Amino acid sequence: MIKKPPFRKLRGYAFDPSLSMKMDTALINEITYKVPWEESPNDLQPGPIGEYLEVVDYDPTVEKIYAPVNLDDKYVLAQDGLSPSASNPQFHQQMVYAVAMTTIKNFEAGLGRPVLWSPHVVEVDNSAGAKKATKKTKNKEAESTRTLDNKFVRRLRIYPHALRDANAFYSPQKKALLFGYFAARPADITLQMPDNLTFTCLSHDIIAHETTHAILDGLHRRYTEDTNPDVLAFHEAFADIVALFQHFTFPEVLKNHIAATRGDLAAQNLLGKLAQEFGIAIGSYGALRDAIGTFDKKTKKWTPVEPTGDEYRTVMEPHDRGSILVSAVFEAFLNIYKDRVADLLRIASNGTGILQQGQLNPDLVNRLADEAAKASRQVLNICIRALDYCPPIDITFGDYLRAIITADMDLVPDDKRNYRLAFIDAFRRRGIYPAGIKHLSVESLSYAIPETTQLQGLFDILVSFLKGYSNAIIYANSREEIFNINKDYIAGKYSDDKKIYGLHRRIMNKFDGSQEFENLTGLMFSNGWENISIRTSTAYGEEGPSFFIQSLHVASRVGPDGKQSNQVIMSLVQRSQTCVEKDDDGNLSVNHKAAKKEYDFYGGCTLIFDLHTQKLKYAISKPLIDIDAHAKNIYKLNESRCLATYKYQHGHTVPVTRYQAYFGLGKRNSANEPFNFLHNH
Repeated sequence: MIKKPPFRKLRGYAFDPSLSMKMDTALINEITYKVPWEESPNDLQPGPIGEYLEVVDYDPTVEKIYAPVNLDDKYVLAQDGLSPSASNPQFHQQMVYAVAMTTIKNFEAGLGRPVLWSPHVVEVDNSAGAKKATKKTKNKEAESTRTLDNKFVRRLRIYPHALRDANAFYSPQKKALLFGYFAARPADITLQMPDNLTFTCLSHDIIAHETTHAILDGLHRRYTEDTNPDVLAFHEAFADIVALFQHFTFPEVLKNHIAATRGDLAAQNLLGKLAQEFGIAIGSYGALRDAIGTFDKKTKKWTPVEPTGDEYRTVMEPHDRGSILVSAVFEAFLNIYKDRVADLLRIASNGTGILQQGQLNPDLVNRLADEAAKASRQVLNICIRALDYCPPIDITFGDYLRAIITADMDLVPDDKRNYRLAFIDAFRRRGIYPAGIKHLSVESLSYAIPETTQLQGLFDILVSFLKGYSNAIIYANSREEIFNINKDYIAGKYSDDKKIYGLHRRIMNKFDGSQEFENLTGLMFSNGWENISIRTSTAYGEEGPSFFIQSLHVASRVGPDGKQSNQVIMSLVQRSQTCVEKDDDGNLSVNHKAAKKEYDFYGGCTLIFDLHTQKLKYAISKPLIDIDAHAKNIYKLNESRCLATYKYQHGHTVPVTRYQAYFGLGKRNSANEPFNFLHNH
């Protein structure tokens, strides 16, 4: 019996169609993607429609539906997919599927678990369950009959021709990627033909960027709230980081650029550029963004970027600010790569470190490319893995640096090649420092293992419950089953007419009134809320600030030493709606008796449990309460957690277009469709 293949080969562009029209890049721009094999007819249907993605090719601007591509057609299979074509809509469908599936595969390798999309949140009537609970358990939970519920989203929808506009974005409301197309308006007609039809769905970088937005929204739903200047910038930066490092997974492209730059990846090259065709089509002189350099419009020359250290304090626009983080991560990669190839260059230059003139030996090119590919995979995995070590709200670049260092130390105790130092140095050179540390070092940046002596007995019971959850996840047969297991273990369920409490109720019962748990998480579970908060939660017949479990995951990863790490990662978010007033200097103070305006204060904490030691390993908190004041039995909110303390002043609307009407987007709204708004700037 012939076994099914591990992957499906699909042809596509390494960058975008424009590079296939140039003599020096045509041969390397058309590549073959290897995506996870999905069988037809159950798992893969024409569209393509698979386990993760559903490509829907309707163009509302011309009211036309394009025939879906069948990737299991024998002629399509025989030639590794349709040949690249800017004018064939079916190839456009193939291209978005191939790149999006490649991005998903890379995330799952770094996360150690399947990707889940952000759920649809709907209001449901649970009156039947409430009556059952009242009859069987006489519990106050029955008082609430209408609640919000998370609905599983199996497939992310992709619309290759969604709008006639120089834009592409991820819609959190629609759980969809919408790609635009437009007539080019180049600043220099020698770079591109005027009015050339430019399709964003044919750009590897744009597809990978938008897919990353969707995956990140599934991991951290509150990262679309611009509570500080870094939050939306982080979304943009991380999407660029993934797109950039996927360039290094294309062997022929990598070897070509290693040879062209003589092994110096800090020199001008395509690997560090993003969306070159798109950038030129909207009037720039080069790529939309460049991680290592800039194009001077006056001299028309590319120059490498040298950080000044002031960018982080002065640049606020999300894309430009995100570029600071991208350049820091890319610089860390370049330094790691240089360290990995230093011995090869010494051997090739007889110890001088200076290579002879002329083309590099092909064997040396292959070895340099192997090291570059390995370093890029490791850096991408480090960046993705760090997402589990981030706070659930209000992320800053400093928080992300701490997450990178902690996640890497957790899986790779022996950092022989100083990867962690490379990241720290690159962030330092841009003036990015985490809050709350006394000095800059690997040890101080890594989150400390919390002391939970008084809580350990309660945590032991909680970990026992989480082990059952982990075992259930291990034997899950599908992503939907994983999603439903998560829901049951968070909210609880009925079994034989008996209510089995979930994590939410267990945390409320076990840690109610525990000041040590409040100090650990920065969240409020005692009665001091009366002094600072007016918000109550009636879902469980309780009073005080409400909290919810935003996410629950099992992560299984294997380090370079072969040891497996099994962890349960849980994030808690708490909201307190409180009245505050501002003085003449703009300082906030809580005074719900005097003030009229209500503001939302948020706190959050990521808890990471080690299933091997059965201990709490990390508590990564963005406190709702002022921990220092709380230690003195003074109940005070952490004023930096006020959602109103930082907000972009958008005030921008546009007429409703046909595509917006079709997709139900209405006017551009920075809260409901943040990426549509951002990508139009």
